[in-house]
Amino acid sequence: MASMNTANKSTRFFPSHPHHSATFCTRIHQIAALALVVATFFLTRLFDHSLGPCSSPHFNSFADVNRQYDGVLRFGDSVGWPDRGYGTHLNLKIYVYDENEIEGLKLLLYGREGKISPEACIKGQWGTQVKIHRLLLQSRYRTRKKEEADLFFVPTSVKCVRMMGGLSDKEINQTYVKVLGQMPYFRLSGGRNHIFVFPSGAGAHLFKSWATYLNRSIILTPEGDHTDKRDTSAFNTWKDIIIPGNVDDGMTANGARLVDPFPISKRKYLANFLGRAQGKVGRLQLIELAKQFPDKLESPELKLSGPDKLGRAEYFKHLQNAKFCLSPRGESSWTLRFYESFFVECVPVILSDQVELPFQSIVDYRQISIKWPSTRIGPELLDYLESIPDNDIEDMIAQGRKVRCLWVYAPESELCSAFTGIMWELRKKVRQFHQSTETFWLHNGSIVNRDLVEFSKWKPPLPLP
Repeated sequence: MASMNTANKSTRFFPSHPHHSATFCTRIHQIAALALVVATFFLTRLFDHSLGPCSSPHFNSFADVNRQYDGVLRFGDSVGWPDRGYGTHLNLKIYVYDENEIEGLKLLLYGREGKISPEACIKGQWGTQVKIHRLLLQSRYRTRKKEEADLFFVPTSVKCVRMMGGLSDKEINQTYVKVLGQMPYFRLSGGRNHIFVFPSGAGAHLFKSWATYLNRSIILTPEGDHTDKRDTSAFNTWKDIIIPGNVDDGMTANGARLVDPFPISKRKYLANFLGRAQGKVGRLQLIELAKQFPDKLESPELKLSGPDKLGRAEYFKHLQNAKFCLSPRGESSWTLRFYESFFVECVPVILSDQVELPFQSIVDYRQISIKWPSTRIGPELLDYLESIPDNDIEDMIAQGRKVRCLWVYAPESELCSAFTGIMWELRKKVRQFHQSTETFWLHNGSIVNRDLVEFSKWKPPLPLP
């Protein structure tokens, strides 16, 4: 039977012909195939040169963005995100832990006795913890099934809670450890698929034991490299994501804003610096520079309390009255003033050498800002800024106007927003497979712990690394 099948196959694929005819036919096929390949190549080249790059309202690759927009992703009526290997439609499922699901999570959200309200925490530069949480709760990317989630979001407001006296550093540390011990999926991946927001210059250092427990987790923070202040940085470019700071809603909301930008020709100052000295060298130098050149550089003393406290509108009115807004580092390398500059439409000048900026895969910051060495703060800086023609300043402001939507924590119904940008960055962090030192797998694909107990039978509290 086997020999018969072989004979039948031979007959089907190689019909009986004289030997020389088969050879001749094969050569003809080879020549024809080669001619087809050559013709296809030349026709393709011909079409490429004659038609040029196709114009489309949606970008299919980062190369398209560069070709059409000189490296800056600009947003108009039609918005497209660069195709980073996931297609034009973002596919992402995020599980958001409920505050009642895990004992201790409410403490990290509201402090002792629940006295810290989300409304109090959403204000100011650290409001991103509240805003991202709220946006995720309403997001189409949210899933209520842990088993199908790509990522897990752990909601907290620890910076606000700490600043308002809701928890001490020791209590924050103990509560985080307690919360993590009740998350089987955190243990399963070693924390690799869990997201934490740390919105201040301290970054993940707000959780003193972050290096032990969150060294694999995804951290969303405006603060990048922190080794200039500590031996170890809590930011890792491989896994973590830089996010924009929280600009006052009165400046980012659609419609009427707290203040409207002045025309360049009507601005009183070349540059300004609005911030406290905080004993920082760069800031002290700017304050002294403003005393030397009061007609060029404005640096008013900021009162944070009392009758002379600078209100929100007054603060932005000062910012809008200069062509350049100087953004030196403070306690850490990032500064909210960089993001605020885009909404009063002055050109931000970064004076922070270690600063990290968000969404660098799609934004070319050279076109919308200036970065100047913090070691060269002095008259030389003012001379350089004064040499820049107003037309160039206008161009940079116009470019910044088109991308500043990326600094706004708007609902995902907005085609351009900080939230949408963060979702795209998170998608790059999704991994099909997770490995940790405390998980093991068997021939049938089941995940077990060191005692060979299957994952479905793991019971919290779980031992953590």
